[in-house]
Amino acid sequence: MMLQSYEAIYDHGVMKWLGDKPPVKQAYVIVTILTEKEATAISLQKKHQPSSLIAGKGKILGDIISPILPAEEWSCLE
Repeated sequence: MMLQSYEAIYDHGVMKWLGDKPPVKQAYVIVTILTEKEATAISLQKKHQPSSLIAGKGKILGDIISPILPAEEWSCLE
């Protein structure tokens, strides 16, 4: 048996999915009730903070305005 997790908000009898909706028509579910304060605390924990050991070491090599390679070298244009 494989369990899948999906986030939703139950609002007046309706499930409002916060991400992907489960690809099923009917399922057995287990519901965990969180207060708004608990849910906010969990969502704040999910924010990823990069390590201070890598601060200032990244380089931007190109972007959509000035790509790193000339258009002639883009394989998607062939």
